[in-house]
Amino acid sequence: MLRRTFVPLCTVVIAAVTMLQAPLTVAAEKTHKVAIHVDENDAQRMNLALNNAKNVAKYYKAKGEEVEIEVVTYGPGLHMLRADTSPVKARIVAFAATYENVSFRACGNTLNAMTKKEGQTPPLLDIAEPVPSGVVHLMERQEQGWSYIRP
Repeated sequence: MLRRTFVPLCTVVIAAVTMLQAPLTVAAEKTHKVAIHVDENDAQRMNLALNNAKNVAKYYKAKGEEVEIEVVTYGPGLHMLRADTSPVKARIVAFAATYENVSFRACGNTLNAMTKKEGQTPPLLDIAEPVPSGVVHLMERQEQGWSYIRP
């Protein structure tokens, strides 16, 4: 009698353990996602954001895991992505060539305000992708489960 009960019980335990391990496998295969916020026209802050992006990219590459990184600029931080005023232009160009998983977003509201003030649309670096609103973009990324960093 004990033997007949033991075999089905073992089967149930093995099935339960297998089911518990499945979510861990899925979690390990997910892509990590982080949005890095830059809102200051400060080369030191911009370099810190780039250092954060580089360190995150290298960390997950070494672990064999995927990561998607966005640097989101708005307000005075948009100068980071301007072709004419960026204090980190050369580094961003090199960065884009080295790290395919890092993208750069420019706030459309800030672009519009700068256009109005300067009388022309500010030139952006080729790798900069405008979004309607930098703040809203960061908010939506967090709602989608992205991590948020403000260096």
